Amino acid sequence: MRVHEGPVRREGAATAVDVEIVDGFAASIDAAAEAAEPRHRFLRAAWFAAIGQGRDACTLTARRPDGRVVAALPTLRIGPALLRLREVPGCYWPYRSFPVAADATDEEIVALLSNPASLRVLGRAWRLGPVYADDPTGVRLARLAERSGWTRIERRIATSFLLDIPALRREGAWPRNSTLRKNRWFEKELAKNGALEWRFVTGEAWTGLVFDELAAIEAKSWIPKKTEGRDAKFLAPHHRRIWEAAARDPALASMLHAAILTIGGRPAAFAFDLDVGSLRYAIANSYDQRFAKNSPGRVLAYRSLVGAMDRGIDRVDWGAGDSGYKSTLGAVPGPEIVDCLLVRSTMLGTVLRPLWRRSGR
Repeated sequence: MRVHEGPVRREGAATAVDVEIVDGFAASIDAAAEAAEPRHRFLRAAWFAAIGQGRDACTLTARRPDGRVVAALPTLRIGPALLRLREVPGCYWPYRSFPVAADATDEEIVALLSNPASLRVLGRAWRLGPVYADDPTGVRLARLAERSGWTRIERRIATSFLLDIPALRREGAWPRNSTLRKNRWFEKELAKNGALEWRFVTGEAWTGLVFDELAAIEAKSWIPKKTEGRDAKFLAPHHRRIWEAAARDPALASMLHAAILTIGGRPAAFAFDLDVGSLRYAIANSYDQRFAKNSPGRVLAYRSLVGAMDRGIDRVDWGAGDSGYKSTLGAVPGPEIVDCLLVRSTMLGTVLRPLWRRSGR
């Protein structure tokens, strides 16, 4: 299905937008991502499509009269169809946002969200999140939701951790010489188990064999025992398929990076990241527990970070949880992670707000 709505012109606005409805995850998502702020350049059609085309996938696109894409809002149905609820999907939380052109005006965003076609698609309520409290799209919606006819309610999920490399370097050398000495000692001890090999994968180097290595490391980590595989990114087949699908998009493949340590030819540790502009989203890391006492994950993390810094990365977003090792690396608490509902009825929003807030964690 492809439906075009006529241009929407807000009173007093100097611009108009055409709203387009397309079943599935439309190519317009890529155009919006390329025009978005750097930290949102990964929000491409493949990022959303990697989770599958089910649950009535649909994309709302706002275009200027000259055809340029202002925003692309992909959603999936959630819950029973009669409830008319939708959500913005994504490969991995808390990155469930959608791309908006960096030069989009408030009037254009309001026009998209209040367009009759958009209201029909989005139904009674739709979910944006989890996202960071400073997410560019989320911040705009917080300001414009009411003007667009939506009631926005928010719940807190967790606190993220952020590594600000320039700030650490202003305080002194980073990594510290003592850290580098300790890492060399760990590497020397690890090498007693076999020759160490450090590999870095991105772009066309993503293959099934690479994903096999990542899965093999997860299989020997703490994840199968402590989470029954729920936190596995590559060991669980349905999770692995998501990342394999994302890596088939050349643009995303060039943003995805894996650092892999093998010991005596056997996979021993990995770090899996998404680099967008000068920001790195640290998605997953793991190691074979046999080598735990000599910190293979730590030494690999530092090597991976040094390589990222050489490519211009100056901030690392480590998400939530496991504050101990993140603090050791120099990370400090960063933006809150929040989950938002946008509801058409003000009365329903009033009823849901306390329930939604209490359901956060």
